[in-house]
Amino acid sequence: MKAIFISCNQALYEEIRHIMAQQGVRGYTALEELIGCGTATGEPHLGDAVWPTLNSALLAVVEDGQCGPFMAALRDLDERNPQLGLRAFWWEVGGTL
Repeated sequence: MKAIFISCNQALYEEIRHIMAQQGVRGYTALEELIGCGTATGEPHLGDAVWPTLNSALLAVVEDGQCGPFMAALRDLDERNPQLGLRAFWWEVGGTL
């Protein structure tokens, strides 16, 4: 199994949840309002008067076969919205209850 962590501009949150539903990614934890700043490009998302936008984050655990297609869909979403910012990382997980 793989854990996938997604950090994105809050404007992408519902579209990511839609992709998850389309691909059968059911189990996840989400944080709808986070502050953050990308490492290389883009503006900070701090939710204040100077930088009013916010980020969201989701953590999903998927079967190995779901990871590639899901990451590809996220990559496509990011490429269609380069100004918003989306990062996704996966790692192996085990030991579920």
